[in-house]
Amino acid sequence: MKAALVTGAAQGIGEGIARRLLDDGMIVWLTDIRGDAVAALATTLGDRARAFSLDVRDEAAWDAAIAALLAHDGRLDVLVNNAGITGFEDSAGPHDPEHASLADWRAVHATNSDGTFLGCRAAIRAMRPQRSGAIINISSRSGMVGIPGAAAYAASKAAIRNHTKSVALYCAAQGLGIRCNSIHPAAILTPMWEPMLGDGADRAARMAALVADTPLKRFGTVAEVAAMTAYLASDAAAYVTGAEFTMDGGLLAGSAASPG
Repeated sequence: MKAALVTGAAQGIGEGIARRLLDDGMIVWLTDIRGDAVAALATTLGDRARAFSLDVRDEAAWDAAIAALLAHDGRLDVLVNNAGITGFEDSAGPHDPEHASLADWRAVHATNSDGTFLGCRAAIRAMRPQRSGAIINISSRSGMVGIPGAAAYAASKAAIRNHTKSVALYCAAQGLGIRCNSIHPAAILTPMWEPMLGDGADRAARMAALVADTPLKRFGTVAEVAAMTAYLASDAAAYVTGAEFTMDGGLLAGSAASPG
């Protein structure tokens, strides 16, 4: 039975991914900096769900999480580096290239860039004995284009995109069957959108306005991101490594100047 570890699994995309990997028959370690929340969730998901409090910025915490997983289940087959922040959670900003503080810049990179690096490093070391595994890094559409009002977030997600390719090439050069790919979601309907959408009569209009520039004219779903992750974690993707998968409803397929 495959064992997976998902970061940022207490809610949203991370929770959806964890649920899907459980449905696919894996043992899943749900990890999050909010240890109580992820522990409570794991208790509802059955005996193949494990919970571990993990701050992805902390090197020692990664060592402890992997040690616990290996001691309990013997191997790591899938890592999903999903934990991430925008920077607006703890600081209203500004987050633009001219006015952002160095502290705010570093805070975003510590979670998004450093956390992904530490996760990839830990996974390679844990997967090396069986010489196989899948690492899936959750980047963003923002890692492929500039975001003037969220410069640190965009830069950190671009770093994830590039590091994914470095990990993939390194593992291949080492003769390891450890694959590494990235997923780049755009507007996925998660709890973070609720403050903007509200629950009033104009909710549908607000949703439509937020995705008006998206060719498919809708939000993506957590289940769709989870399905892509499940594919990349599976043996069906055995020949897929160093690749990036954009889930943006067609946004990056063209531009505002594309003919109608």
